[in-house]
Amino acid sequence: MTILQQAITIILCALGTMLTRFLPFLVFNPKKPTPKYIQYLGSALPGAIFGMLVVYCLRNVDVLHFAYGLPELIAIAVTVALHLWKRQMLLSIAGGTVCYMLLVQFVF
Repeated sequence: MTILQQAITIILCALGTMLTRFLPFLVFNPKKPTPKYIQYLGSALPGAIFGMLVVYCLRNVDVLHFAYGLPELIAIAVTVALHLWKRQMLLSIAGGTVCYMLLVQFVF
C-alpha cells in the first residue's frame, strides 16, 4: 500500500469507530426514555456474544485424538473458577488464556 492508501485506511477506520461511538447519542434523545427493545438488547447481547465467542473458540477442538480437548477444558475451568472467585473479567480472561498457552506449550 502506498502512504496515501494507508492514510485513507486509517482515516476511514477512525471515522467508522467514531460513528459507532457517537451514533447512539445522535439517534436517542437524552430527554426521552430509552426504548424497551434497546434496553433488552443491552441486557441480552453481552451474554449472547460471549456464548458465540466460546462456540467460535471451540469449533476446531478434536475430542477424538490425543489431548481430547483437555487443554481447552482445563482452561475453561480455570477461567470460570477465577471469575467466580474474583469477579474480575480481565483477570479471568487473562488467567484462562495463560493457562491454555502453558498447557499447549509444555504439557500437551
